[in-house]
Amino acid sequence: MYKFSQFLKARVLTRLVLLAWAMALTPAISSAGELTIYAAMDADKLKLIGNAFNKKYPDIQVNWVRDSTGIIHARLMAEKDNPRADVLYAMAGTSMLSMDALGMFDPYTPKGVEKLDQRYRDKQSPAHWTGIYGWAGAICMNTIEAKKHSLPLPKSWNDLLNPIYKGHITMPNPASSGTGFLDVSAWIQILGEEKAWDYMEKLHENIALYTHSGSKPCKQAAAGEFTIGISWPFRGAKLKSKGAPIEIIIPEEGIGWEMQAMSIMTGTRNPSDAKQFLDWAISDEAMVIYAATASVVAMPGVTRRDDPWREHFPPDVQDKMINNDFVWAAENKSRIISEWRKRFDTKTEPKS
Repeated sequence: MYKFSQFLKARVLTRLVLLAWAMALTPAISSAGELTIYAAMDADKLKLIGNAFNKKYPDIQVNWVRDSTGIIHARLMAEKDNPRADVLYAMAGTSMLSMDALGMFDPYTPKGVEKLDQRYRDKQSPAHWTGIYGWAGAICMNTIEAKKHSLPLPKSWNDLLNPIYKGHITMPNPASSGTGFLDVSAWIQILGEEKAWDYMEKLHENIALYTHSGSKPCKQAAAGEFTIGISWPFRGAKLKSKGAPIEIIIPEEGIGWEMQAMSIMTGTRNPSDAKQFLDWAISDEAMVIYAATASVVAMPGVTRRDDPWREHFPPDVQDKMINNDFVWAAENKSRIISEWRKRFDTKTEPKS
């Protein structure tokens, strides 16, 4: 009898330990005065955002769950029928649209949304999502290597088809890089499907390597490993501010771009505080924080003049961003990537 009693106590204790462990791993469902926010944002920037919001609203406790876009998206899909998050924050726009189509967002138009660039605003009323900042495409070119190989400075995407650039260009693989996909998506939207695939076939002849990182081609150009890197302007400006011999070119046909956006999740138990967070997240104060690292922010005219890379950031990025059809891009992403891989994946670098 004594042994059986010990056995029961051990079973109960084991279950309590397992329950406590599971609760520690899973964020609690929030109540008034508390928010659980899933964020696909770099940890250093999220710390700045968290501190600023907490200073403004000390009575709202925020439980942050931070990870990459893919992992956050997978987690939300797994929790679709039993949502744990109150707010989704700083998520790629194309990923958010796929979730919106499944009815995962609680519509809300944040206060002050009229100050934002129209391209960052959901056309539905009330809004299902709101953009906060983004990044765009660009070309980085090493001026020393260009002079060594007698290569002219390209002014357009079409210029990159010149056979003189053969073996001198790297760009991101759109299957593994958001930057790569925004380039491919932009070319299709600018040229039309048939002409865009023809363009990419010709560009492929000049490509030395497809990378798995959107910033790597610009880093390669800065280091002189290759002369030209199709990348993004923020990375180029940062490298140039540190002395890299590169020019940052915004092609005259226009550039693709992606946004980071936010929304209130369906099923939140704290809609009032969730709305308060969204209102603050498009405020002047929040936009200045985004501007410290983002290529472009949703509120026109907001910049950080104290950042040394700003003087090297191309002034025409915002003007050259295409009128991106995010709905079309989200609906066609899998098909486009599949076709791209079938045609061009042979030049992709091995995964480390």
